[in-house]
Amino acid sequence: MNRIYSASRLPLQPGPAAWNLLLPEAPPARALDSDITADIAIIGAGFAGLTAARRLMELDPSLDVVVLEAGRVAEGPAGRNSGFMIDLPHDLASSGYTAGTDIDRQETELNRSGIRYASRMAEEFSMSSAVFNPCGKINAAASARGDRHNRDYVRSLEALGEPYELLDAGDMEKVTGSMFYVSGLYTPGTVMIQPAGYVRKLAEAISRTSTIFENSPVTEFAESGSGWRVSTTGGTVSTAKIILANNGHAESFGFFRRQLLHTFTYASMTEPFPQKLLGGELSWGATPADPMGTTLRRIDCDDGSRIVVRSRFTCNPGMKVGPAALASAGAGHERKFFQRFPLLKQVPMAWRWAGHLCLSRNGVPAHGEVAPGVFAAVCQNGLGVTRGTLAGLSAAELVLGKESALTSAMTGYDAPAKLPPGPITWLGANGVMRWKEWLAGRE
Repeated sequence: MNRIYSASRLPLQPGPAAWNLLLPEAPPARALDSDITADIAIIGAGFAGLTAARRLMELDPSLDVVVLEAGRVAEGPAGRNSGFMIDLPHDLASSGYTAGTDIDRQETELNRSGIRYASRMAEEFSMSSAVFNPCGKINAAASARGDRHNRDYVRSLEALGEPYELLDAGDMEKVTGSMFYVSGLYTPGTVMIQPAGYVRKLAEAISRTSTIFENSPVTEFAESGSGWRVSTTGGTVSTAKIILANNGHAESFGFFRRQLLHTFTYASMTEPFPQKLLGGELSWGATPADPMGTTLRRIDCDDGSRIVVRSRFTCNPGMKVGPAALASAGAGHERKFFQRFPLLKQVPMAWRWAGHLCLSRNGVPAHGEVAPGVFAAVCQNGLGVTRGTLAGLSAAELVLGKESALTSAMTGYDAPAKLPPGPITWLGANGVMRWKEWLAGRE
């Protein structure tokens, strides 16, 4: 009997993709409206899918590669990302990001291999520093508890032999223009990206050698002869192989059932304000000392400065978020923004949104061949830019039967651990998140 995988749901994007709204309007979308053939079909045009397309063409320029995106490039989770391409351990499920020296060392080297590849693409595709900036980041501490988190992290960094710089309250004010923080921990290896600008630039370059169809959600793929027939709302693709680069929506097609924790994180972006209203540097990024705290970025735009505030996580097994959740998170963003920047109380928020990220209970990716000729490159565990890049690279190599240190590492993890039944997962995960947010306090 032929295998058939039908989508139980299609992606829904809550709120606008603010990063994309900062860019010039994209060219009109090209949607799939006929029946075509391809050597490889990639489902999803985010970090993983676009990187996979690029790597495939590097390995074999003769390939006919098609990328199918449910919406517009940069309107999905990739364009809603906070834009931190992090090299060091960044385990959101931990109390302080790290897991242990040996594991941390392996993960760091793996992350840096992804960053090296992304850096090469940034140079090749002429991405400006506003889009791809290897400037490092700060772990910002707003309390004694946060400061202790950072100092615990320092001990891990020293064990790894990693460089860092501790910042005091005065240093933090010089960077952020805010007197809110008591200390900070600067690490130099993170790349700050404009996520929508990055994926749009990548898609533009890839479209010279591959075909990207937007507004073409995949509704089903079924075995057909020795390959697969991928159906969208407007046409079909007959292909030998498929890469699932649709993150949590791999489960919508029946893969990794009760193994993926569907989580949304929320962000708001201010209206532009004159640069002189706020001291400090014009561009910086700060993750919280406590993983459940508040991430901030200041970005320098043509029309002034903007602040991005990201906080709050919710578990949503149905993969959708309603207006009430957005409004509640947005109110929290405004409160956190005013606490940190009282001089900007008259600056309103322009946009608020949520982005779907995918976690596993044991912090591992969902990667590898899941059906004959179908390869998963999903579940980035909160490191969408870095891990999405790695997943795309590895999936491309696996599809072509190439073995490498990367494919060995990416397929060497345990399988994502099983989750409890849906209602228990929802109650337990949201309960733990609210408890950890409360513990994070001022962070």
